[in-house]
Order: sequence, then C-alpha cells, then structure tokens
Amino acid sequence: MIVVDTNVIASLWVPNDMDELAYSVLKKDPEWVAPVLWFSEFRNILALYLRREVLDLASILQAMQEAEQLMHTRAWEVNSVQVLSLVSRSGCSSYDCEFVALAKDLGVQMVTFDRKICREFPEIAVHPDDFLVV
Repeated sequence: MIVVDTNVIASLWVPNDMDELAYSVLKKDPEWVAPVLWFSEFRNILALYLRREVLDLASILQAMQEAEQLMHTRAWEVNSVQVLSLVSRSGCSSYDCEFVALAKDLGVQMVTFDRKICREFPEIAVHPDDFLVV
C-alpha cells in the first residue's frame, strides 16, 4: 500500500509526460490510497483540461468514473491537528500535508511528482523515479 497524490492519479487519465511513470508505480504497487481531498483536486484538474479544450466532456466524465473505480474505498479521512502540525513545520500547503499525514498514519510511503514535498518530508515522500528503483 502507498499513498499517492492527485497528480499521480491524474497522470493515468490526462495527457501528460508522466503517465508511463504513474503506470509503472501502479504496476509495482496497485494498492493506492489517498485522502478524501483527492476527489476535489482531481475534479479541478479535469475542469482545467475541459476549459482549455484539451479533453471533451465525455472524456472527462469517463476519466472521473475510471479514477473513482480505481480509488473506490481507498479514500481516507485525515486528522486536522496532524495536518496543521505538518503545515507549521514545512512550507507545504495544507492540501499537500493531507497526503503526508495519511502516509504517516498508515506507516507507508507517499509517492508524488512534487519535489518540494519530497524535500520537506524525505522520510515519507518519494518521487516515482525513486520509488521504482527500490
């Protein structure tokens, strides 16, 4: 089991140059979890692709449905005190710290493309390139 952030999840459905890495991470560990927040963040990413006319509404709706199927029952609540404590000790947003808090609670790694999170929380957060090497 690993915690993945929304950008890793989104890489499976939106046009980008990180999709192969995301699929490799999924192949190595298919038990992905994320805080409930991922739903809203993913919808926001899809909205951006829709507004920029990169993807049409039918593709967006299909992506949302497939992502929800992948992450079905894998969205967890996080503790606000823990999230805000992580915020106070880092330069990361509360959104980012939700993923870190979940990984800490579960005692698992967090996989993220965000190098800042990896720098701020090297004991828990890892870039997909590094996750795949181990």
